[in-house]
Formats: sequence, structure tokens, C-alpha cells
Amino acid sequence: MQHFLSLADFSADQLNELLEMALFLKREHRSGGNRPVLAGKVLGMLFMKPSLRTRVSFEVGMLHLGGQALYLGPEEVGLGRRESIPDVARVLGGYVHGIMARVFEHDHLHQLAQWSPVPVINGLSDANHPCQAMADALTLLEHFGSLRGRSMAYVGDGNNVARSLLFLAARLGLDFRLACPPGYQLDAATLAQAAPLAEGSGAKITSGEDVQALVGGAEVVYTDTWTSMGQEAEAAERRRVFPPFQVNDALLKHAAPNAVVLHCLPAHRGEEITDAVADGPHSRIFQQAHNRLHAQKAILARLLRD
Repeated sequence: MQHFLSLADFSADQLNELLEMALFLKREHRSGGNRPVLAGKVLGMLFMKPSLRTRVSFEVGMLHLGGQALYLGPEEVGLGRRESIPDVARVLGGYVHGIMARVFEHDHLHQLAQWSPVPVINGLSDANHPCQAMADALTLLEHFGSLRGRSMAYVGDGNNVARSLLFLAARLGLDFRLACPPGYQLDAATLAQAAPLAEGSGAKITSGEDVQALVGGAEVVYTDTWTSMGQEAEAAERRRVFPPFQVNDALLKHAAPNAVVLHCLPAHRGEEITDAVADGPHSRIFQQAHNRLHAQKAILARLLRD
């Protein structure tokens, strides 16, 4: 495990190992102690877009593990504009022990990984959000005790979060249902990439537009914002198309009685999710957000530890 760019790159054993480590580190933290396994290590953090959870969870995670994190904003580096990506990777990799990058174009991560002498972690790209999916898996593992054979309905835009969840589900045997409006489904290449992974784990992958049918009996209902960063010009059209895919009390009646609701945040309340659901008894949204810290600590410890 040299870099952490997409969950499709890892085996089920590797992902389960990370989840077990995350559980261990979370228990250790709650008992009042943090193991300084990254003492003397520095994480360089490249940000090309704003962040709350990603920046704070990585900074605090490095602090818990005995290391430090260095924030580099978009105007400081100008990744691919002020300086070429290969040059940034080689220079920054000579100063720090790992690079976390939150970017628009996924190819920028591949370029960083190609030229960096240190591990590169995907903090978010337009194609994948693997750290978020690992926090989601940790949340479900804590709630249900296991993932294999559970069912998740993802409702909304077929975006980077949906893609990472698909790869996670396919690897770990979680039945995955994707309910998106016409024209907003995940692309055929992604579904084809996930198919052999699902065959290996026994996961069932379903995709369609009938949101009530796909949510029917699901133990997890997941949604995300209708308009992601970089899609602002599409916001008005998306608000016209997506209302039938809102996660609300009426839709939850079709899910399993014990269903949990997840959202990667930030939430546009009243659009993709209602206040009643986000703050209701089915919601695990804030536990999920807090688990970004512990899931990422496991990734950091695995990649940066000697």
C-alpha cells in the first residue's frame, strides 16, 4: 500500500485491516491515550478547494499520532498552474513524509503519485472520495457489527462519493443500490469496473431510477448534495431535476425499520435531505463525520509509519 487514491485499488483484506486499525485507534483515543506512531512525521496537505472535515480531521489525526500537518492552500501552490505537478510532487516530497491532496481533477492525484517519493492520499477528487467511504464503513461497522450482506441505497447524484461507496460495497460484500435521476447515473465504465469486484465478494449491484423500489428494505440510506463544488453553473437545473430523490420521512418509510441515514456533508437541508431526517432517530450523520478522524488515522498510520 504505497498510495491511497481509490478503493478499487485494494483487496477486501487490506480494507478490513484498515477498518480494524481504525476501531483500535478510536478505542485507544476514547480511553485517554493516543499512540505516537508518527512521531517526527509531517503530512503536507494540498488544498485546491475549501474544506472543513478534511482539513481538521487530517490535522487532528496527525496530532493524535504524534506528527504534524502543514496546510498549503490553492494560492500558495497553484497546482498545475504556477508550477507543474511533477515539480510540486518532487519538491514537496523532499520536505514531508506524506502528501494529502484535495483536488478537482483526479488525474492530478495520479501525477502526484507518479512523481512523489512519499505516499499520496486522496482527500477528494472529482472521481473518488475514498477517505469518506472508509469513514462510512467504520460507522456502519460500529452500528451493525458487520458489513457483509447488508444493503445500502444511495439516493441522488452519481458522483465521486457514490463511486467510492460502490467500490467499497463491491469489495466488502455490501449490496449496493444506486437511485439517480436520468442522466445522473454513474458511468458505465465505473459499473463495469465494480462488477468483477462484486462477483468476488457476493455483493449485488443494482442501478435505476425508481427511488422507492431501490430504497425498499434497505438498511442504509445514503445521500449527498445535488450540486458539488465545481458544478455551480448546473445548480438551477439540478434543483429542478432532483426533488423526487429527496431523502425525507416519506421515503424512509420504504426502508428497513432499523435503517440508518448517512450524508457525507455539507448538507443543503431542504434539498437532498430534510431537517426531520438529518436530525432524526435514523441519522448517523455526525458520528459519520467524526469517524473521518479515526478512519484517516488508520490510513496515515499504515502509509507513513516506518
